[in-house]
Amino acid sequence: MTYFMYDVHGDAVDEPDAATVRTLVVDGLADPEVANPEVSLTQESGWSLTAFAGGLLLWENVEDEAAEALTLDEIDKEEAARLFALLAAGEVEEIAALKWQQSS
Repeated sequence: MTYFMYDVHGDAVDEPDAATVRTLVVDGLADPEVANPEVSLTQESGWSLTAFAGGLLLWENVEDEAAEALTLDEIDKEEAARLFALLAAGEVEEIAALKWQQSS
């Protein structure tokens, strides 16, 4: 599976390894220099996770306009990093099985 991430500065990172994914999520979201930190990982299937510093996690398929965007709230940075690693590994079903809420 191919995938890429955007860091908190909006820079693309192609297929980062597990340690880099964790760093981009955990350290990036804690960066006090960034006004509204968010990071995202998108897999070739179109499934994408976006994590925001406030604990919001967005799950969507950016290739399918009919697919509904879903959210989880109060997700800590370590859990977000774990979910990003799952998506990087292609574990879409495991992520989709979480108790997502409809995005407003």
